[in-house]
Amino acid sequence: MKAKVLEVIRKFNLIEPKDNIVVGVSGGPDSMALLYILLEISREIEFNIFIAHLNHGVRGKEALEDEKFVENLAKNLNLPFYSKRVNMDEYARKKGMSSEEAGRTLRYGFFREILKQIGGGKIAVAHNKNDQAETLLMRFFRGTGIDGLKGMEYKNGDIIRPILGIDRVEIEKYLKDRNIEARLDKTNLEPVYNRNRIRLELIPYIEKHFNPNIVDTLWRASDLFTVDSNFLEKHSDVAYKRVVKKRGNESIVLDGRLFVKEDISMQLRIIRNCIYEVNGSLQGFTNRHILDVLNLFLEGKTGKEIHLLYNIIAKTSYDDYIIEKGKGHRLQDFEVELPFDGVTYIDQLDIKVVTKVFSKENVKINVNERFKKYFDYDKIEGNLYIRNKRDGDRFVPYGMLGSKKVKDFFIDEKIPKESRDRIPIITDDNNILWIVGYRTSNIFKITADTKRILMIEIFH
Repeated sequence: MKAKVLEVIRKFNLIEPKDNIVVGVSGGPDSMALLYILLEISREIEFNIFIAHLNHGVRGKEALEDEKFVENLAKNLNLPFYSKRVNMDEYARKKGMSSEEAGRTLRYGFFREILKQIGGGKIAVAHNKNDQAETLLMRFFRGTGIDGLKGMEYKNGDIIRPILGIDRVEIEKYLKDRNIEARLDKTNLEPVYNRNRIRLELIPYIEKHFNPNIVDTLWRASDLFTVDSNFLEKHSDVAYKRVVKKRGNESIVLDGRLFVKEDISMQLRIIRNCIYEVNGSLQGFTNRHILDVLNLFLEGKTGKEIHLLYNIIAKTSYDDYIIEKGKGHRLQDFEVELPFDGVTYIDQLDIKVVTKVFSKENVKINVNERFKKYFDYDKIEGNLYIRNKRDGDRFVPYGMLGSKKVKDFFIDEKIPKESRDRIPIITDDNNILWIVGYRTSNIFKITADTKRILMIEIFH
């Protein structure tokens, strides 16, 4: 294993002599293997190792024990140790993102704080070959292009993944052969999150019934996608420079006459490049967003515009195609009736809503799922709707008896004004059931008297 990792480090120039390497150590098997393999390699390439541990604040006593375990490990190895405690779920709620996204943002933010303190360097994380397979499947199910299917890279900016090409079987053998202790995160064994379901249920099913080497197959596919993606990216950079007419910090103007002459593959990549430059990230933008912008541009009618995530606007003005950061534009009011059992696409927010009614005994409720909630079906009056906020909206937050203005709730949750009209609200004819991603209503809570349950799940 050491020889493989050392070869990767040299091939991709992951670590240079005298480098500062902040190693994210959770205490789990993957991060422990990463730490010890880097310690071995540091005898051949001289570099500095700093141990970093983030307590996400969601596993109580177990998380505190993990933190102490890593702290003692750092002391025994005589390595610098940095730790921080955060509340991942609260951060996710305030920022309107999934717990997984919030965890990733908080982790890398913390790691970069350390890099600042120590004068720069790189962040080493313990993603491995199995993680790569899970990532490819997740992206495929969400809908992605060739760039998404190339998966994670050995090096991405200041992030390095030295054991990305090592599978879990080899990692476990490495730890066992060296009698290295590791902590077990029990939440990784629960099929609650999508990634866990893929790891615990889908991949074993594929291995048993279709392809026992699916992890290696996906790894090879990722390599092929990477080669093709890099080729296309190189050519799209040339095309992008050719059609850009004017570039500013928050606005890019394309020459429409040149844009329409490009192949559709280049057009899609040019739009992605524009969004990346204006927004600083493509996080959250799907292929559907890019296609919507493309259709707007190819339609070519002047004065039309569409509003994307994070206040990004695409619009046309004669022969100019523009992608820019909006100035606090408010989403137009909308209301869509939902079936009590079915799937509904909400174009205004680019989300999918799944609704289903069950008898109480057939439902296993997980209260920790942020975008999947359960309600007493027989308390619902009239029809079911999804809409954005209205002036004067009130609801009865779960756990409370009195009502509260939705406006005051948003203020208390520190939700920025410009984001409030994009937060979905589920209602019946008379009351709010759920401010999606934040709080359900006490009126519709499930009790001992509940007979039928309405499940509502939101997919972004």
